[in-house]
Amino acid sequence: MLHNRKIAFIGAGSMAEAMISGLVQSKKILPEQVIVTNRSNEERLITLENKYGISGIKREKLQFDQIDIFILAMKPKDVENALKGLKGQIKQNQLILSVLAGIPTSYIEQNLHKGQQVVRVMPNTSSTIGESATAISPGHETAAENVKVTQELLQCIGEVYLIEEKDMDIFTGLAGSGPAYFYYLMEHMEQQGVIAGLDVETTRQIIAQTIVGAAKMIQQQDETPTVLREKVTSPNGTTAAGLKALDEHGGGIAISKAVEHATKRSKEISAKIQDSLLVSSFK
Repeated sequence: MLHNRKIAFIGAGSMAEAMISGLVQSKKILPEQVIVTNRSNEERLITLENKYGISGIKREKLQFDQIDIFILAMKPKDVENALKGLKGQIKQNQLILSVLAGIPTSYIEQNLHKGQQVVRVMPNTSSTIGESATAISPGHETAAENVKVTQELLQCIGEVYLIEEKDMDIFTGLAGSGPAYFYYLMEHMEQQGVIAGLDVETTRQIIAQTIVGAAKMIQQQDETPTVLREKVTSPNGTTAAGLKALDEHGGGIAISKAVEHATKRSKEISAKIQDSLLVSSFK
């Protein structure tokens, strides 16, 4: 389904690069299928071209009629001008994937063509190594075939979850921001390993493998996290002592609050962006 399809990234920031890295490493998308463009930073385009073997070209040189899938990856504040520039260049049957936080599919549909094929996408930075947890929400006009194309494409960078657009904020709190929670946990575990006398690199690899193993247990077995936690916790043992300390110091509450606050902030940012776009449309 993806064979010979041309993919163009509109925007060349960190998320675009993470996705490009994962796509190219998957070997399911060839470098010659990928184009990246931005408004003015030609040096950035050259860097990405040299690093991944893709094509980096100026926006005005992009052959829009040759593109099958456009991935909107500019800053959300730039979306209005970007869509104005795209409207005269694209057709309604061309697939638009948007990784723009806070921008609903309805806004993109309204500012392009009636029947425009749009899917909102939320990957995370693990796209870089093909291990993203990516959510997708199709727009009202998007055909089932294009949803399948989107799923197949994004499976090149990890696992894909079809969710309702209203759930994008909680997905952001769980998966979009989620990697940072684990890195934060690893930082503190690493500190204790070094204090106890292990060298930092060995400590880091031990912690990373422990997290990988725990994650695979969840993925490959039917037990819930609660059951697996109970299985590894012997009464009065070392794990019980560690979990007791977590409870006493609010570890569980802290994790819940991290997700809650990230979700709340995602909603606030979305509302602010949409209010700004609404005000701009009346000028």
